[in-house]
Amino acid sequence: MPELPEVETTRRGIAPHLTGACVNRVIIRQPRLRWPIPDDLPKLLKGQKILDVSRRGKYLLIQFRHGVLLLHLGMSGSLRILASDTSPQKHDHFEIRLNGGRSLRLRDPRRFGAVLWAGERPQLHPLLESLGPEPLSSSFSGAYLHRQGRGRRTAVKNMIMDSRVVVGVGNIYASEALFRAGIHPKRACNRISVTRYEALVDAIRTILSAAIEQGGTTLRDFQQEDGKPGYFAQELKVYGRSGEPCPACGDNICSLVIGQRNSFYCPQCQH
Repeated sequence: MPELPEVETTRRGIAPHLTGACVNRVIIRQPRLRWPIPDDLPKLLKGQKILDVSRRGKYLLIQFRHGVLLLHLGMSGSLRILASDTSPQKHDHFEIRLNGGRSLRLRDPRRFGAVLWAGERPQLHPLLESLGPEPLSSSFSGAYLHRQGRGRRTAVKNMIMDSRVVVGVGNIYASEALFRAGIHPKRACNRISVTRYEALVDAIRTILSAAIEQGGTTLRDFQQEDGKPGYFAQELKVYGRSGEPCPACGDNICSLVIGQRNSFYCPQCQH
């Protein structure tokens, strides 16, 4: 599944093409995604100007004067800017045709993505209202994580992957950040000091920022909006490297399942 850096990379790629453009036509080729695409979107968006393209967690928000269109890439979705006369492919389920002969297309083979109308107050939409702070924002801090973890006995990896605590820290980046901070992924949340949480926040920010700058991690189904793969996969220190030597100490990297997800760590560097 595309994680926060992939979504932010996509946002940065499509925003210059969308901002300030007007919608000529909306085409719904397959309405049955994770949730049905509203059938009144073509009428709702026709002739409307796109004011901004932002992101909340893993959701993309396309701002219009009268409300916000909410997009989610799901397991395998991608967005591309194409010439409007480009023939649609099998899994091009949703398209916004813009003035100037360009289109935004959602390609989603597994159909776990979403195209929804969030109205004038998107922060109150059920998919957004319970989300925690953005990991790159000032409201995300070591003190905040320490407060969140104080009464929890669950594994710290589960907590930082909980979107109600902080958005966008998926499985890959959680493993990488915990390695950078020297914290074992299964360590109980209530057994971590505020100082170590500060190190974890710094690691999360560093890992995510680097991934955004390098174009997002190459996943099996993910491509950037221009069709080029991401580049951060080559920088991963522990994720997917079970049995390989730790880049810091040389001991073998181990894996275990936490919260039904594979986790990777160094038993010497992380405690």
